[in-house]
Amino acid sequence: MKTNILKYTKMAILAASILPLVTMAQTLDKEFYQRPSYWRPYDQRGINVFETSKVPDSIPFEGPRVRFGAGFTQQFQNLKHKNTALNGQTTNKLYPLTSGFMTAQANLFTDIQLADGIRLNVTTYLSTRHHNEAWVKGGYIQFDKLPFKGKFWTDLMNITTIKVGHMEINYGDAHFRRSDGGHTAYNPFMESYIMDAFATEIGGEVYVQKNGLFGMFGMTNGMIKGSIDSATPGVIIVNGERKLIDENTSMQPSIYVKGGIDKKLADRLRFRVSGTFYHNSSNAGSGLTLYGGDRAGSNYQNVMETAPNYPTLPASTAIAFSGRLNPNFSKKIDAAMLNGFLKVAGLELFGTFETAKGRTKTETDDRKATQLAGEVVYRFGAAENLYAGVRYNTVKARLAGIANDVKVNRMALAGGWFVTRNVLMKGEYVIQKYNDFPATDYRNGGKFNGFVIEAVVGF
Repeated sequence: MKTNILKYTKMAILAASILPLVTMAQTLDKEFYQRPSYWRPYDQRGINVFETSKVPDSIPFEGPRVRFGAGFTQQFQNLKHKNTALNGQTTNKLYPLTSGFMTAQANLFTDIQLADGIRLNVTTYLSTRHHNEAWVKGGYIQFDKLPFKGKFWTDLMNITTIKVGHMEINYGDAHFRRSDGGHTAYNPFMESYIMDAFATEIGGEVYVQKNGLFGMFGMTNGMIKGSIDSATPGVIIVNGERKLIDENTSMQPSIYVKGGIDKKLADRLRFRVSGTFYHNSSNAGSGLTLYGGDRAGSNYQNVMETAPNYPTLPASTAIAFSGRLNPNFSKKIDAAMLNGFLKVAGLELFGTFETAKGRTKTETDDRKATQLAGEVVYRFGAAENLYAGVRYNTVKARLAGIANDVKVNRMALAGGWFVTRNVLMKGEYVIQKYNDFPATDYRNGGKFNGFVIEAVVGF
């Protein structure tokens, strides 16, 4: 009884902690706080926005303007986990968990309208799971108009968008619905996918959109950072001797394409289908990071992580990606994602099929991974400010050093309430299971379950 009272007291504190932010968010949300052009809002209005549209801007350009926004997330977690993999041994002992508040996460968004149809974005992680200190996520410049006169340029940019910088790449549609550090308002659930395809890479993307049809071509360096270091061949140590596995030291660019259709057929009926393909034939530098490019971390804290030196525990920043499965295709990769989205009145269906293959530079054969995910979300209320949803996510993958395929399954039930379009309270109950891991692997027989509650502000 005492334990339950303590839990509900903590939950009440969580709710009360966001009340001072409500007035601030409502004040900042006035129309005079002028938004950039061709931009995705960071509040409830940004939900189900994918690529920015080519609808002409309603705010005339009268000189450069700067808009500051933010995403704040405070979380209460009550998860428990277990495994059967030699659990009595220190090496497979799981991190001890208890219920409590996670460190608050925060993002800072700086959007600058530089010229008519030209804007700059810089996003900074102020506090995240992986880094408690301020850390720049990336920045890019987006052209929806060009400063050239003539009908050709006007007609071209009526359907074309150009993005250049160190930015979140547009691989698939799932990244438009994921949580990103302190910015969690777009995600009806707590966490991103088990196999999280998300990265910030240096490069450019060109979009063409017309009559609901869209296409994109992108090219990047394939890594979350720039590198001019000399690449090294793939070498392993066998019986004390170096053995050359892969002598290819080239660093090739990543090339990816995307296309689809996004149509509004009636006032409350919309459907979207998209397909994306991502390719990199060789990166012998610091490694490709399509499935390991998140620098913020998971929103399931320290769950299914080992504590090999218990009672001395690893820092939470060192185990920041709890609950995810990275196939680690760091030398070469081919990945494809197919997404479908349907919205009928308040009912949303979102599905993902993803397949990928690749390897590290110390392997000779490619490995494969497949991911399936489906979401059903129902939004209701006068402004669809209430919702309930369910998500199922499963991954089957061959990991390095494991002879057979392993599987990870997750079921999540969630609900939320937009107090205003800037302030969200949401909760989730989750069950995740790990199957077919070797008996010596700490994830053998692994499972975690419980609930998580988040208070979110986005503006």
